[in-house]
Amino acid sequence: MNEVVLNVNNLFASYRKTNVLHSINIDVHAGSLTGIIGPNGAGKSTLIKTILNLHPPLTGSVKFFNEPFRKAKRRIGYVPQRGAVDWDFPTDALDVVTMGLYGKIGWLKRPTKKDKAKAYEALDKMGMADFADRQISQLSGGQQQRVFLARALVQDADLYFMDEPLAGVDAATERAIMTILQELKAKGKTVLVVHHDLQTVEDYFDHVLLLNRTVISHGRTAEVFTRDKIAETYGGNMRWMGASS
Repeated sequence: MNEVVLNVNNLFASYRKTNVLHSINIDVHAGSLTGIIGPNGAGKSTLIKTILNLHPPLTGSVKFFNEPFRKAKRRIGYVPQRGAVDWDFPTDALDVVTMGLYGKIGWLKRPTKKDKAKAYEALDKMGMADFADRQISQLSGGQQQRVFLARALVQDADLYFMDEPLAGVDAATERAIMTILQELKAKGKTVLVVHHDLQTVEDYFDHVLLLNRTVISHGRTAEVFTRDKIAETYGGNMRWMGASS
């Protein structure tokens, strides 16, 4: 079995005194591509933010590669929800991607030509090389998402967290993003993705984490993504086509 790259133990979190996450216990193994699935308000984004120290936990512990976040953060990449980003910030696509290198080069040092070349290569991989000089506010939603994924790629992380990277993008961008995620997995990288389209889960992910404020089930997609467990996750109030019985 591959090494455990993420261990979450007895994690609790709240917003404004409302318990949002409770008793979260998961082990994620290297080289897996995991879909985090659950209804609106299930705590999917909060789970990622709490794991990454962007939201304070009430109790619990999180280890990355058997180390605390502060020691492992250079090995971790994060793509937030597109709606959480200030797209009016005056910068172009290449600069956004170059920011992904600052963890390695330092915030006070100017990026070198080699750094810029790495950023450009990541843009090219996402089909965005022609937009390198374009202001991010002038890009479409799908183009913005490609730029943000390029920024994560240039980090060359070992563990990636992505919060709804496929939300609101066109079919071509969705295919491009999933191709990149499959390539990351093939290289032994580990990727966790908040995802909302149940119809594509079985095609996209080899592992699934079913979440509704607590972990309903977590494991290989074929074993976890079943009609009964989906109904338990969503409270049974849904029509579902495609999942195993």
